Amino acid sequence: MAKERRRAVLELLQRPGNERCADCGAPDPDWASYTLGVFICLSCSGIHRNIPQVSKVKSIRLDAWDEAQVEFMASHGNDASRAKFESKVPSFYYRPTLSDCQLLREQWIRAKYERQEFIYPEKQEPYSAGYREGFLWKRGRDNGQFLSRKFVLTEREGALKYFNRNDAKEPKAVMKIEHLNATFQPAKIGHPHGLQVTYLKDNSTRNIFIYHEDGKEIVDWFNALRAARFHYLQVAFPGASDADLVPKLSRNYLKEGYMEKTGPKQTEGFRKRWFTMDDRRLMYFKDPLDAFARGEVFIGSKESGYTVLRGLPPSTQGHHWPHGITIVTPDRKFLFACETESDQREWVAAFQKAVDRPMLPQEYAVEAHFKHKP
Repeated sequence: MAKERRRAVLELLQRPGNERCADCGAPDPDWASYTLGVFICLSCSGIHRNIPQVSKVKSIRLDAWDEAQVEFMASHGNDASRAKFESKVPSFYYRPTLSDCQLLREQWIRAKYERQEFIYPEKQEPYSAGYREGFLWKRGRDNGQFLSRKFVLTEREGALKYFNRNDAKEPKAVMKIEHLNATFQPAKIGHPHGLQVTYLKDNSTRNIFIYHEDGKEIVDWFNALRAARFHYLQVAFPGASDADLVPKLSRNYLKEGYMEKTGPKQTEGFRKRWFTMDDRRLMYFKDPLDAFARGEVFIGSKESGYTVLRGLPPSTQGHHWPHGITIVTPDRKFLFACETESDQREWVAAFQKAVDRPMLPQEYAVEAHFKHKP
């Protein structure tokens, strides 16, 4: 009997919707919540275990199932759960995937089943009201210390601001929603709730690094920033559909890591730098947590004369790392060296992706600005 019940649960995985994790979309879920009636992956099952008052989990293949539990799973399933617990997810709200950090996946699961934010829209107020203020730990630009700073997000002014003192009349920085990006970077920042916010200052990218001890708070900030971007873009592109706008709300970097680079004359030595590929901007920093990039390279499309080559010109000297990459632009060549072949392969793939994609009209304006940089 026990075997038959387990087989009955396994057969439910064949139903449409059940073949992927209900929470992060990972294929072939091996676990199930028998109180919610959803099939989930191993990683999400660990998060469900932390909310036992809402969800109780079992292994589909290894645990014993009783008749009532099998029937419950059969009468529910992932599609039915989605219809209930995700019925009112705002367009701008970030839905994490299996590649996202633990924090985003945990808060999504808690928001759905524990707080039921997408059944009762009034619970969405912290990130959908168009205004948010509070204190966040911000990394100091010069000394690297995290200090408590007051942040204010106002859609009406189209800006995120922060203040160095509680009683300060003027903000230390005003970040325009138009050019703002936010991406979780727990490993880089050294905190599981670490968020990197970038904005343009005098057309150069500026980074700030923030966190909050409370996971819900920082994810609410993240979604409030996405909401502000969404409403800004709806006004800027009145004809665009939600599906067109949602991918533009926040970006994860295409690739980050160390490479060596040399200067424009290619005669000075190669120096190790931290590189971040953000859309078509390749930025390099002395340290991963620097506020400003040391330099930026625009990577256009092949139609505009950009090429990516594996290896370095034969005469190149001075690099310590063996795996070279050459980026040819209409103006000059950029030479990089990677420590491992897999690094080289990943960077080449990231660059190639940009080169293969035709340029958008607004990207020509960005390219023109790069050409006039001192």
